[in-house]
Amino acid sequence: MAIDKIQSESINLADNFDFTGTVSGAGGITEADQWRINSDLSISSGGTFTSNWERVDTDGFAKIGTGLTESSGVFSFPSTGIYNISYDFLAYANGGARTYFGVKIQTTVNNSSYSDAAISYDSAYTNTAYGNMSGNFLFDVTDVSTHKFKVLYETPGAIIFESDTSRSNNNVTVIRLGDT
Repeated sequence: MAIDKIQSESINLADNFDFTGTVSGAGGITEADQWRINSDLSISSGGTFTSNWERVDTDGFAKIGTGLTESSGVFSFPSTGIYNISYDFLAYANGGARTYFGVKIQTTVNNSSYSDAAISYDSAYTNTAYGNMSGNFLFDVTDVSTHKFKVLYETPGAIIFESDTSRSNNNVTVIRLGDT
């Protein structure tokens, strides 16, 4: 006799179970994607990373699902859900010490007005000293046509984001964690 329903009080969670058939409603990651800046960027003020984005394509990378789309530095989502947006950026001072330089994620929920969602700073005590900026934000994407994000930078003096097409020095990773 096949059992199609189990009462919770009859399950011993210390046991191992082998399932046959299809298990539905178990969740799981349905979207995961990573993008990077593919060439060095020398800056001396603030702005948006609008160009030189590429989907990671080396060292065994594989996305899950459809993946993000990017246009002039604005990222769009393939489906609704709760997403973790994380970033790691590497820069170094160019021409002297820098009291700070930063990277931030801005999000919009109306496809128009952007606001700071996550920001991180570092500094360089001398010329060519490196700094690393990392952060993350959980974004509830309820409408893929209006919920988007972009990545910005700021500095009071010259820095270089050291980037490459074969490794992810400056990158954004986005993972859909579940339904909205």
